[in-house]
Amino acid sequence: MSRRVLVAGVGMVPFAKPGKSEDYFDMGEKAIRAALSDAGLGYETIEQAFAGYVYGDSTSGQRAIYNVGMTGIPIVNVNNNCASGSSALWLARQVVESGAAECVLAVGFEQMRPGPLLNAWGDRPVPMGRHLEVLDRTYGVDRDNPSNAMQFFGGATQEYCKRYGVSPDLFAKISVKSRKHAANNPYAVFRDPVTEQEVLDSPALYGGLTRLQACPPTCGAGAAIVCSDEFARKHGITPTVAIAAQALSTDFPDLFTADDMLKVVGADITKAAAAQVYETAGVDPRDIKVVELHDCFSINEVLCYEALGLVEEGGSEKFILDGDNTYGGRVVVNPSGGLLSKGHPLGATGLAQCAELVWQLRGTADARQVDDVTVALQHNLGLGGAGVVTLYEKVS
Repeated sequence: MSRRVLVAGVGMVPFAKPGKSEDYFDMGEKAIRAALSDAGLGYETIEQAFAGYVYGDSTSGQRAIYNVGMTGIPIVNVNNNCASGSSALWLARQVVESGAAECVLAVGFEQMRPGPLLNAWGDRPVPMGRHLEVLDRTYGVDRDNPSNAMQFFGGATQEYCKRYGVSPDLFAKISVKSRKHAANNPYAVFRDPVTEQEVLDSPALYGGLTRLQACPPTCGAGAAIVCSDEFARKHGITPTVAIAAQALSTDFPDLFTADDMLKVVGADITKAAAAQVYETAGVDPRDIKVVELHDCFSINEVLCYEALGLVEEGGSEKFILDGDNTYGGRVVVNPSGGLLSKGHPLGATGLAQCAELVWQLRGTADARQVDDVTVALQHNLGLGGAGVVTLYEKVS
């Protein structure tokens, strides 16, 4: 029998540009200590830990966690591309839900370099080689462009515009909204406003995307502590937030045969994970008022509106133009500013999203607070692929 899983504490550090941050283990330590303090717990209560990161040597998780304590507990390092942080949380939640442990830590961190994401190993085929074949057959691979991710999402931008008759200018509105939200987030890197014209005039990347429609590489860390009801009662923790449902999905067989760039960038993964979550929780996505989703590029936010069921397929344009994706509309998407403005330290992103939504459900998100939040939705995507969708609920 599964048990309810509570989020006992969350913590994160302000994100920073590459070269301006502390070392990954110092950031990780601070995020963990913040989560422990938030929960009112000591490290000795943690029974297992999962550490998410992408660019780092094996056992980097131990390096960060050992700064907080060394109690001999199992520590598992998790690399699931940009979904690493949420994958660590997914594992932690499963452990508590199953009864294997009462209190578990999930931490994510990343110390990144400037510039586009590059493959770390030049002596072997890249994991996403077959994804590149689909791009080459559809919109073509730019051999002079070092960023595969940039080209994948640029191809998806072209595909979406062709399929639904949308102008690429529409996506600039996502970046503008992102900056407006980030202005109220002290953890975000980019908080100054931008205009649609500034977004469109920024350097071109691929397929209609511009630089201000792409998330910047950043450094940071986030952490969450999950526990059982029994543990909470024993340690005097008053439950406020629980994980109502969570799912992790990977790709399907037609990914490499359909020649569909929306599938290549994870639209099907997101849709499948979201469907599992809604079925488990018995929640209608149209009733959700706040969402933190994976806007690594402006196009992915648009795709997620539809894949998460916030609007029907092809309905994103009206959703954006009507202002239904921000304060005063139907659902506030990325009140934190999202990856586009907050930054995207790969392993930290999922846990930072978790922290934001926990604060929203507690009513402690300050100027970012969304009114009357009882459930909150999180989406974290890693190409290659892995997609984690989590629904949090307010409890008493």
